[in-house]
Amino acid sequence: MRLILLGPPNAGKGTQAKKMVNELNIPQISTGDIFRKNIKEGTPLGVKAKNYLDEGLLVPDELVVEIVNDRLDQDDCGGGFLLDGFPRTVVQAQALDNYLEQNNLNLDIVLNIHVEKDVLIERAVGRRVCKNCGATYHVEFQPSKKEKVCDVCGGEIVQRDDDKKETAEKRIQVYLDETQPLIEYYQSKELLATIDGQQEIAKVTDDIMKKVKEIS
Repeated sequence: MRLILLGPPNAGKGTQAKKMVNELNIPQISTGDIFRKNIKEGTPLGVKAKNYLDEGLLVPDELVVEIVNDRLDQDDCGGGFLLDGFPRTVVQAQALDNYLEQNNLNLDIVLNIHVEKDVLIERAVGRRVCKNCGATYHVEFQPSKKEKVCDVCGGEIVQRDDDKKETAEKRIQVYLDETQPLIEYYQSKELLATIDGQQEIAKVTDDIMKKVKEIS
């Protein structure tokens, strides 16, 4: 099964993607994870990506498409995949269509997690991340047991630069502006299913899996 999971920053895509890949036994391909790995390692791609992300901007299409196509060519994608955070623009979607057509493949469904903008900003500003292991917390909804100390590894918990309010607002608005045409693109192909992302996490998961089972 080949799926796309759409949704703005802080909509819960990462959480839902992990649940889905365990249930469906397919790899999760997250451009965010790929870029964060490169940023942490200080690769040339990571340096370029960090400049955009720190300003609350999207990474240019050509960089994203190149790294995603390379990932899709790997053997573990032969039985399907879940794309998390890609595509984000119609240009990226068309590039994905070209890749799939060249490989005689097709998409099964595009799931769009919808969350209101003010809720997204609240989630971003309160989020904290462990500098060492990457575990995530929220000052209100999921605080660590000891302030600024990771429950998992004891590392320092910090607020990422792109989670500060001004950057988060800009980043979310950029996403909404650039991806509305993408939502319309997949609606026109009758592939889009919208999920209410402001429900409890388990309910969001249930709604997603119901949609997936309808087409499987």
